[in-house]
Amino acid sequence: MSRNDGKKDTSASAFRKIDVDQYSDNNFKEEDADGGVGAPTGPDENEILTLLSQYPFGKNAEALISVLKSAPLECKNQQVKDSARNLTQKVLLSIKSNQVDDCLAQLDRDLIDVLMKYIYRGFEIPTEGSSSHLLLWHEKVFNISGVGCIVRVFSDSKRA
Repeated sequence: MSRNDGKKDTSASAFRKIDVDQYSDNNFKEEDADGGVGAPTGPDENEILTLLSQYPFGKNAEALISVLKSAPLECKNQQVKDSARNLTQKVLLSIKSNQVDDCLAQLDRDLIDVLMKYIYRGFEIPTEGSSSHLLLWHEKVFNISGVGCIVRVFSDSKRA
């Protein structure tokens, strides 16, 4: 219904038929990503270590791309996530400072976001000598993708 004076009629009650209780936090159910056959298992450690050890300098960029593409972001198994974090940190620490730019040039925006997730996870659980190298990675990723990458990482519910 519409009046002639340009004001909307607010007495209509059709909108009141929406069940707002269905949107309650108590009714929220996370999708179970570990239950099926296609559950994420994380990166293949043997493949990554083989790429890193190839003579003379290894295939660091390929190892980085492989570990980021197979990141178990939707996995609920903490052991799988920790294993992937440790392997990713090993890859990041094996890449020399002067190779970082070349490796980053081969990543798309989604992989850069995954990389930033692992950089922050590395800050949470540092190993001996990792913090300065992770700061270098953080600086380089920030220079490429800006604040948007950081916002996407912190607002994403899928943790590395």
